Amino acid sequence: MTERVKIFDTTLRDGEQSPGASMNTKEKLRLAVQLEKLGVDIIEAGFPAASEGDFDAVSQIAGKLHNVEVAGLARASTEDIDRAWQAISHAAHPRIHTFLATSDIHMEYKLKMTREEVLAAAAAAVRHARTYTDNVEFSAEDGSRSDRDFLCKVFEAAIEAGATTVNLPDTVGYAVPTEFAEMVRYLRDHVPNLHKAVLSVHCHNDLGLATANTLAAVMEGARQVEVTVNGIGERAGNTSMEEVVMAIHTRGGYLPVTTSLNTEYIHATSRLVSMITGIIIQPNKAIVGANAFAHEAGIHQDGMLKNPMTYEIMRPETIGLTHSSLVLGKHSGRHALRERLKELGYELSDEELKMVFKRFKEIADRKKHVVDEDLEVIVTEGILRTSDIFQLSYLHVTAGTTVLPMASVEMSVNGRSVRGAGYGNGPIDAAFNTIAKLSGTVSELLRFSVSALTGGTDAQGEVTVRLRENGLIALGRGADPDIITASAKAYVNGLNRLEYLKTHPVQATAT
Repeated sequence: MTERVKIFDTTLRDGEQSPGASMNTKEKLRLAVQLEKLGVDIIEAGFPAASEGDFDAVSQIAGKLHNVEVAGLARASTEDIDRAWQAISHAAHPRIHTFLATSDIHMEYKLKMTREEVLAAAAAAVRHARTYTDNVEFSAEDGSRSDRDFLCKVFEAAIEAGATTVNLPDTVGYAVPTEFAEMVRYLRDHVPNLHKAVLSVHCHNDLGLATANTLAAVMEGARQVEVTVNGIGERAGNTSMEEVVMAIHTRGGYLPVTTSLNTEYIHATSRLVSMITGIIIQPNKAIVGANAFAHEAGIHQDGMLKNPMTYEIMRPETIGLTHSSLVLGKHSGRHALRERLKELGYELSDEELKMVFKRFKEIADRKKHVVDEDLEVIVTEGILRTSDIFQLSYLHVTAGTTVLPMASVEMSVNGRSVRGAGYGNGPIDAAFNTIAKLSGTVSELLRFSVSALTGGTDAQGEVTVRLRENGLIALGRGADPDIITASAKAYVNGLNRLEYLKTHPVQATAT
């Protein structure tokens, strides 16, 4: 009988630690519902002790989901574990995930604890968590750089104390596949009670090996993988959920395991994460990138026409890349719009559909056809965005070879209408300068990127900005057929996210 690998999704916790990728509670709830629809086994909803905002989000997610396990992260301390349980206790299937570093460098410089103290603290944390639930996971932070024999002792003690899952993290992405596989094999051979727990792995992508390391661990008996959608996360990110799942799906003869995922929702989930976080998916990203199923070379095209399997090892339909026969335009009604949104993974209430339909009609009057990417922009801007302190009401720019670029802006600041004008090196610079002056903000623009969401001269342009203020970094995103308007929207969106971060600090953790 084929064994099943559990999919532990930490997009809402570790993924949110991507610089500037923090999500508000409304966004987290919508993503959590989509992850449950996708069929992941466990959702790590957040780190409840990090902030009141994180606690509230975890608590709401725990009460919203019914079929999936909801995990709350906690350091190996009584206070953290108590706080995690308060947030997830009403979940249908709660899990406490506690962690403590086990590498010599972390114990000496970060924890300032001896091996004996770490061993005792790990066991004590698990025992305390078990007073609340029998679903307890223990992670050995920086496990891949830990002494193997000491790591075996820690896992043995954690399982003896009641852990039902023990997790081996490659916290800094240091391991290579053969080495990581050997480490998993060593644990299986030298932890005497490992058969009482599920062995999990959590890999980071600093050397670009997270997926390879994860699959190598699965081959050696790991039966839980900790992943994020699109591979987002701290530094170079985490193991990509879609890469692991589709590798298992595609190479079943070599990887004799299965997952519970409904793969046809992969593409919609990937797009949702990108839209919420503002992190653009690179075109050549495996599985979900724009070029993943694109063929330009003549030889490839000829082969594809004769048999798609000549150059495609998986069918695009498997991940939800189907083409609807519905053509949406200005004559389309609400029913057609609702059905297409359902296919894209958006289940909207009547009130939300009303808001989206109004914006859809506005865009349809300006474009011949409204395509999927347009709909995703509408949903994001109308439904998923934060409660805005700053709102753009009016923008007019003048620019050219013989005039000084100038922008006239009207915007709302905390509900109060303000207007003004300013100059810049170009129309976008003038718009940004004026918006900054009117909003009273002093952020630094770290990155500015432009891409076309759709084809054609009437395509929606997508602009992403990265802003920094007082150590906080936020991504802003805007889309519009007019690229200058899209830029202004992205800048205002980034300013709103910075304001959100000022009042909802996120405390970083690492496993």
